[in-house]
Amino acid sequence: MKTYLFVNPASGHHSAERLQLVLERLQARNIIPEVFQVRTPAEIFSCCDAINKKHETPMVIVAGGDGTFNAVVNGLDPSTATLAVLPFGTSNVLAAEIGIKSIDDALDRIAGGKTRALSVGVIEFEEKSLRFVLMAGIGLDGAVVRDVWPLGKKLLKQGAYALSALKSLLAWDATIFELSTPEGDVTCHTAIICNAARYGGNFILSNESSPFISGLSAVCITGNGRRTYLKSALDLFRNKMESNKDLVRVHSSLFEVRGSRPIQIDGDFVGYGPARISELTDFARIIV
Repeated sequence: MKTYLFVNPASGHHSAERLQLVLERLQARNIIPEVFQVRTPAEIFSCCDAINKKHETPMVIVAGGDGTFNAVVNGLDPSTATLAVLPFGTSNVLAAEIGIKSIDDALDRIAGGKTRALSVGVIEFEEKSLRFVLMAGIGLDGAVVRDVWPLGKKLLKQGAYALSALKSLLAWDATIFELSTPEGDVTCHTAIICNAARYGGNFILSNESSPFISGLSAVCITGNGRRTYLKSALDLFRNKMESNKDLVRVHSSLFEVRGSRPIQIDGDFVGYGPARISELTDFARIIV
């Protein structure tokens, strides 16, 4: 199996020394990848396009954060690649979802070769369609990601999101929107469509969600007051979101976002509603 290694030098935990160590440890496991150093989605898409044109069934290792992994998923053709994660990013939510504890642990798993089917979400706007691995956040969640200071994200890591959230609390926007599903409609101030259990790190938001099973779960905050969010944030930090009575949970394979609220996927702002969200099962195999 031809192996490729995508490396994002801008990732939160990247260093030349760490990359060299990874290459040496891969070589010790008889894995010698072709290395792509990529910083932007455009660079990632170009490399993925070259892989797609070879009509291979490659191993693609992603040494970066969740955003880098998302771009690779959006660049590769479905049902072709085996993917693997090396946690070089700021929060590495996907690595936590898999249970990867360290880079050495990830390398051991790659050498072991055990895989599972990876399902992803798909969000469709009027003029574009994108895939997500972890979640899509609509409303205040999307606004917080939209307003993160890029340099602050590099310097402050997760703290940059906290500063953006504080800004949103001060300049409060109480606008609501409608989330429609075949099971019914919910009026929301924020909705997070989960394809994974974790959110923002190792915090559990939706226990029943997993990228290894079909189906999506929406966690909706229907109240549009600051106090509701402060209580929800506290419950999230205490991993008690399952008992939060301010949330409405909806399980479905199809969601319609009605309204022009900001939307983020996998930690990157992607636009405004309306939008349609569905799932793509068995997108790839992923090393676990």
